[in-house]
Amino acid sequence: MSAQLAVAATLSAGTSTGEAVQFWILGTVAVIGALCTVFMKKAVHSALCLAGTMIVLAVFYLANGAYFLGIVQIVVYTGAIMMLFLFVVMLVGVTAADSLKETIKGQRWLALLSGLGFGILLVGGIGNASVGEFTGLGQANANGNVEGLASLIFTKYVFAFEITGALLITAAVGAMVLTHRERTERAATQRELSEKRLREGKYLPPLPAPGVYARHNAVDIAGLLPDGTPSELTVSKTLRERGQIRDVSMEALGDLKALEQRAGERLERGMPAPAESEGSGAKRSEEASK
Repeated sequence: MSAQLAVAATLSAGTSTGEAVQFWILGTVAVIGALCTVFMKKAVHSALCLAGTMIVLAVFYLANGAYFLGIVQIVVYTGAIMMLFLFVVMLVGVTAADSLKETIKGQRWLALLSGLGFGILLVGGIGNASVGEFTGLGQANANGNVEGLASLIFTKYVFAFEITGALLITAAVGAMVLTHRERTERAATQRELSEKRLREGKYLPPLPAPGVYARHNAVDIAGLLPDGTPSELTVSKTLRERGQIRDVSMEALGDLKALEQRAGERLERGMPAPAESEGSGAKRSEEASK
Protein backbone atom coordinates (compact mmCIF):
# COMPACT_ATOMS: atom_id res chain seq x y z
CA MET A 1 0.00 0.00 0.00
CA SER A 2 2.81 2.37 0.89
CA ALA A 3 4.51 1.65 -2.43
CA GLN A 4 1.35 2.50 -4.36
CA LEU A 5 1.00 5.75 -2.41
CA ALA A 6 4.61 6.66 -3.20
CA VAL A 7 4.02 6.00 -6.90
CA ALA A 8 0.84 8.08 -6.86
CA ALA A 9 2.65 10.93 -5.12
CA THR A 10 5.42 10.79 -7.70
CA LEU A 11 2.96 10.90 -10.59
CA SER A 12 0.95 13.72 -9.04
CA ALA A 13 4.05 15.79 -8.46
CA GLY A 14 4.56 16.03 -12.21
CA THR A 15 7.66 17.13 -14.02
CA SER A 16 9.91 19.69 -12.36
CA THR A 17 10.81 22.98 -14.00
CA GLY A 18 14.42 21.93 -14.61
CA GLU A 19 13.38 18.68 -16.31
CA ALA A 20 10.86 20.52 -18.51
CA VAL A 21 13.41 23.14 -19.57
CA GLN A 22 16.00 20.46 -20.26
CA PHE A 23 13.56 18.40 -22.31
CA TRP A 24 12.29 21.24 -24.49
CA ILE A 25 15.74 22.71 -25.17
CA LEU A 26 17.63 19.47 -25.78
CA GLY A 27 14.64 17.86 -27.53
CA THR A 28 14.57 20.73 -30.01
CA VAL A 29 18.32 20.36 -30.58
CA ALA A 30 17.93 16.60 -31.12
CA VAL A 31 15.11 17.04 -33.66
CA ILE A 32 17.05 19.74 -35.54
CA GLY A 33 20.14 17.50 -35.60
CA ALA A 34 18.10 14.56 -36.91
CA LEU A 35 16.59 16.68 -39.69
CA CYS A 36 20.01 18.08 -40.61
CA THR A 37 21.35 14.51 -40.76
CA VAL A 38 18.81 13.68 -43.44
CA PHE A 39 18.81 16.93 -45.43
CA MET A 40 22.50 17.94 -45.33
CA LYS A 41 24.21 17.65 -48.73
CA LYS A 42 27.66 16.78 -47.40
CA ALA A 43 28.23 13.49 -45.59
CA VAL A 44 30.64 15.07 -43.09
CA HIS A 45 28.00 17.57 -41.96
CA SER A 46 25.40 14.80 -41.66
CA ALA A 47 27.76 12.76 -39.49
CA LEU A 48 28.41 15.73 -37.20
CA CYS A 49 24.68 16.39 -36.81
CA LEU A 50 24.02 12.74 -36.02
CA ALA A 51 26.80 12.77 -33.42
CA GLY A 52 25.18 15.80 -31.76
CA THR A 53 21.80 14.04 -31.69
CA MET A 54 23.37 10.98 -30.07
CA ILE A 55 24.98 13.13 -27.37
CA VAL A 56 21.59 14.69 -26.58
CA LEU A 57 20.05 11.20 -26.28
CA ALA A 58 22.84 10.25 -23.88
CA VAL A 59 21.96 13.26 -21.73
CA PHE A 60 18.32 12.13 -21.71
CA TYR A 61 19.37 8.65 -20.56
CA LEU A 62 21.49 10.10 -17.75
CA ALA A 63 18.69 12.44 -16.65
CA ASN A 64 16.24 9.51 -16.44
CA GLY A 65 18.55 7.41 -14.28
CA ALA A 66 19.74 5.05 -17.07
CA TYR A 67 23.41 5.67 -16.35
CA PHE A 68 24.68 2.56 -18.12
CA LEU A 69 22.82 3.37 -21.35
CA GLY A 70 23.99 6.99 -21.22
CA ILE A 71 27.65 6.05 -20.90
CA VAL A 72 27.33 3.38 -23.61
CA GLN A 73 25.64 5.94 -25.89
CA ILE A 74 28.57 8.33 -25.51
CA VAL A 75 31.49 5.88 -25.47
CA VAL A 76 30.34 3.28 -28.02
CA TYR A 77 28.02 5.03 -30.46
CA THR A 78 29.17 8.65 -30.38
CA GLY A 79 32.81 8.17 -29.41
CA ALA A 80 33.65 5.06 -31.44
CA ILE A 81 31.23 4.35 -34.28
CA MET A 82 30.31 7.90 -35.32
CA MET A 83 33.83 9.29 -34.97
CA LEU A 84 35.19 6.36 -36.99
CA PHE A 85 32.63 7.02 -39.71
CA LEU A 86 33.45 10.73 -39.62
CA PHE A 87 37.20 10.15 -39.95
CA VAL A 88 36.68 7.69 -42.82
CA VAL A 89 34.51 10.21 -44.67
CA MET A 90 37.05 13.00 -44.09
CA LEU A 91 40.01 10.88 -45.25
CA VAL A 92 38.40 9.16 -48.24
CA GLY A 93 36.26 12.11 -49.31
CA VAL A 94 32.66 11.85 -50.49
CA THR A 95 31.29 14.47 -52.83
CA ALA A 96 27.68 15.61 -52.88
CA ALA A 97 27.07 13.76 -56.13
CA ASP A 98 28.26 10.48 -54.58
CA SER A 99 26.14 10.86 -51.44
CA LEU A 100 22.95 11.63 -53.39
CA LYS A 101 23.34 8.80 -55.89
CA GLU A 102 21.00 5.87 -55.29
CA THR A 103 22.72 2.51 -55.58
CA ILE A 104 19.68 0.35 -54.71
CA LYS A 105 16.46 0.66 -56.71
CA GLY A 106 13.34 1.37 -54.70
CA GLN A 107 15.20 2.25 -51.51
CA ARG A 108 13.05 5.35 -50.97
CA TRP A 109 9.88 3.25 -50.84
CA LEU A 110 11.56 0.77 -48.52
CA ALA A 111 12.68 3.63 -46.29
CA LEU A 112 9.11 5.01 -46.28
CA LEU A 113 7.66 1.63 -45.27
CA SER A 114 10.32 1.19 -42.59
CA GLY A 115 9.61 4.65 -41.20
CA LEU A 116 5.87 3.92 -41.16
CA GLY A 117 6.42 0.66 -39.29
CA PHE A 118 8.75 2.34 -36.81
CA GLY A 119 6.13 5.07 -36.24
CA ILE A 120 3.47 2.45 -35.50
CA LEU A 121 5.76 0.71 -33.01
CA LEU A 122 6.64 4.05 -31.40
CA VAL A 123 2.98 5.02 -31.00
CA GLY A 124 2.18 1.60 -29.55
CA GLY A 125 5.06 1.80 -27.09
CA ILE A 126 4.13 5.30 -25.93
CA GLY A 127 0.47 4.26 -25.59
CA ASN A 128 1.40 1.24 -23.52
CA ALA A 129 3.61 3.35 -21.28
CA SER A 130 0.85 5.97 -20.85
CA VAL A 131 -1.88 3.56 -19.73
CA GLY A 132 0.39 1.42 -17.55
CA GLU A 133 1.81 2.09 -14.12
CA PHE A 134 5.38 3.30 -13.65
CA THR A 135 7.68 1.34 -11.38
CA GLY A 136 9.76 4.38 -10.50
CA LEU A 137 13.49 5.04 -10.61
CA GLY A 138 13.95 4.22 -6.94
CA GLN A 139 12.62 0.70 -7.31
CA ALA A 140 14.23 0.11 -10.74
CA ASN A 141 17.68 1.19 -9.52
CA ALA A 142 17.35 -0.25 -6.01
CA ASN A 143 20.42 -2.51 -6.41
CA GLY A 144 22.14 -0.30 -8.98
CA ASN A 145 21.36 0.63 -12.56
CA VAL A 146 23.71 -1.91 -14.12
CA GLU A 147 22.45 -4.75 -11.92
CA GLY A 148 18.81 -3.91 -12.64
CA LEU A 149 19.42 -3.72 -16.39
CA ALA A 150 21.33 -7.03 -16.38
CA SER A 151 18.54 -8.69 -14.41
CA LEU A 152 15.93 -7.66 -16.98
CA ILE A 153 18.08 -8.61 -19.98
CA PHE A 154 18.98 -12.09 -18.76
CA THR A 155 15.63 -13.01 -17.18
CA LYS A 156 12.51 -11.32 -18.58
CA TYR A 157 13.86 -10.23 -21.97
CA VAL A 158 16.47 -12.94 -22.54
CA PHE A 159 14.84 -14.29 -25.74
CA ALA A 160 14.43 -10.82 -27.26
CA PHE A 161 18.08 -10.07 -26.39
CA GLU A 162 19.30 -13.30 -28.03
CA ILE A 163 17.18 -12.72 -31.15
CA THR A 164 18.54 -9.16 -31.45
CA GLY A 165 22.11 -10.48 -31.15
CA ALA A 166 21.44 -13.09 -33.84
CA LEU A 167 20.02 -10.40 -36.16
CA LEU A 168 23.07 -8.18 -35.65
CA ILE A 169 25.45 -11.07 -36.36
CA THR A 170 23.46 -11.97 -39.49
CA ALA A 171 23.61 -8.34 -40.65
CA ALA A 172 27.39 -8.24 -40.12
CA VAL A 173 27.91 -11.49 -42.04
CA GLY A 174 25.61 -10.26 -44.82
CA ALA A 175 27.58 -7.01 -45.12
CA MET A 176 30.84 -8.97 -45.46
CA VAL A 177 29.29 -11.27 -48.07
CA LEU A 178 28.01 -8.31 -50.11
CA THR A 179 31.40 -6.59 -50.08
CA HIS A 180 33.31 -9.77 -50.96
CA ARG A 181 34.25 -10.21 -54.60
CA GLU A 182 35.19 -13.53 -56.11
CA ARG A 183 38.46 -13.38 -58.03
CA THR A 184 38.11 -14.76 -61.55
CA GLU A 185 41.84 -15.04 -62.21
CA ARG A 186 44.98 -15.78 -60.24
CA ALA A 187 46.45 -12.89 -58.32
CA ALA A 188 49.80 -11.69 -59.65
CA THR A 189 52.80 -12.11 -57.38
CA GLN A 190 55.15 -9.30 -56.39
CA ARG A 191 57.80 -10.55 -58.80
CA GLU A 192 55.34 -10.65 -61.69
CA LEU A 193 54.17 -7.12 -60.92
CA SER A 194 57.74 -5.80 -60.82
CA GLU A 195 58.57 -7.55 -64.12
CA LYS A 196 55.46 -6.06 -65.69
CA ARG A 197 56.46 -2.55 -64.57
CA LEU A 198 59.94 -3.11 -65.99
CA ARG A 199 58.61 -4.29 -69.38
CA GLU A 200 56.16 -1.38 -69.61
CA GLY A 201 58.84 1.13 -68.64
CA LYS A 202 56.86 2.60 -65.76
CA TYR A 203 58.19 4.16 -62.57
CA LEU A 204 60.20 1.32 -61.02
CA PRO A 205 60.96 2.40 -57.42
CA PRO A 206 58.19 3.05 -54.88
CA LEU A 207 56.14 6.18 -55.46
CA PRO A 208 57.32 9.23 -53.49
CA ALA A 209 55.19 10.55 -50.66
CA PRO A 210 52.99 13.64 -51.18
CA GLY A 211 54.33 16.99 -50.07
CA VAL A 212 58.04 16.19 -50.52
CA TYR A 213 60.05 19.44 -50.68
CA ALA A 214 56.76 21.32 -50.21
CA ARG A 215 55.61 23.41 -47.27
CA HIS A 216 52.75 20.98 -46.54
CA ASN A 217 52.54 17.17 -46.51
CA ALA A 218 48.80 16.72 -47.11
CA VAL A 219 47.62 13.98 -49.46
CA ASP A 220 46.12 16.53 -51.86
CA ILE A 221 49.36 18.50 -52.33
CA ALA A 222 51.80 17.27 -54.96
CA GLY A 223 55.40 16.79 -53.97
CA LEU A 224 58.04 19.00 -55.52
CA LEU A 225 61.13 17.91 -57.36
CA PRO A 226 64.49 19.54 -56.46
CA ASP A 227 63.95 22.16 -59.18
CA GLY A 228 60.54 23.11 -57.72
CA THR A 229 58.26 21.52 -60.32
CA PRO A 230 55.38 19.35 -58.99
CA SER A 231 55.48 15.58 -59.46
CA GLU A 232 52.24 13.85 -60.47
CA LEU A 233 53.46 10.56 -59.01
CA THR A 234 53.06 11.83 -55.45
CA VAL A 235 49.26 12.20 -55.45
CA SER A 236 46.45 9.69 -55.89
CA LYS A 237 44.81 9.23 -59.28
CA THR A 238 41.39 9.53 -57.63
CA LEU A 239 42.15 12.99 -56.28
CA ARG A 240 43.62 14.01 -59.62
CA GLU A 241 40.47 12.95 -61.51
CA ARG A 242 38.25 14.77 -59.00
CA GLY A 243 40.30 17.94 -59.38
CA GLN A 244 41.03 18.09 -55.63
CA ILE A 245 44.80 18.62 -55.90
CA ARG A 246 46.23 21.86 -54.55
CA ASP A 247 49.22 23.16 -56.47
CA VAL A 248 51.68 25.05 -54.26
CA SER A 249 54.65 24.88 -56.61
CA MET A 250 54.72 28.62 -57.35
CA GLU A 251 54.44 29.40 -53.66
CA ALA A 252 57.27 27.00 -52.90
CA LEU A 253 59.43 28.47 -55.66
CA GLY A 254 58.81 31.97 -54.34
CA ASP A 255 59.76 30.92 -50.82
CA LEU A 256 62.84 29.16 -52.15
CA LYS A 257 63.97 32.27 -54.04
CA ALA A 258 63.42 34.44 -50.98
CA LEU A 259 65.42 31.98 -48.85
CA GLU A 260 68.29 31.96 -51.36
CA GLN A 261 68.27 35.77 -51.47
CA ARG A 262 68.42 36.03 -47.67
CA ALA A 263 71.23 33.47 -47.55
CA GLY A 264 73.18 35.40 -50.18
CA GLU A 265 72.78 38.65 -48.28
CA ARG A 266 74.04 37.04 -45.09
CA LEU A 267 77.07 35.62 -46.90
CA GLU A 268 77.88 39.01 -48.44
CA ARG A 269 77.70 40.72 -45.06
CA GLY A 270 79.95 38.08 -43.48
CA MET A 271 82.75 38.31 -46.12
CA PRO A 272 85.34 41.15 -45.61
CA ALA A 273 86.11 43.66 -48.40
CA PRO A 274 89.12 42.91 -50.71
CA ALA A 275 90.94 46.18 -49.87
CA GLU A 276 90.55 45.66 -46.17
CA SER A 277 91.81 42.10 -46.40
CA GLU A 278 94.95 43.14 -48.39
CA GLY A 279 95.73 46.00 -45.96
CA SER A 280 95.36 43.78 -42.95
CA GLY A 281 97.66 41.18 -44.57
CA ALA A 282 100.39 43.84 -45.19
CA LYS A 283 100.18 45.05 -41.60
CA ARG A 284 100.53 41.49 -40.31
CA SER A 285 103.69 40.94 -42.48
CA GLU A 286 105.30 44.21 -41.22
CA GLU A 287 104.64 43.32 -37.62
CA ALA A 288 106.11 39.87 -38.20
CA SER A 289 109.32 41.34 -39.74
CA LYS A 290 109.82 43.69 -36.81
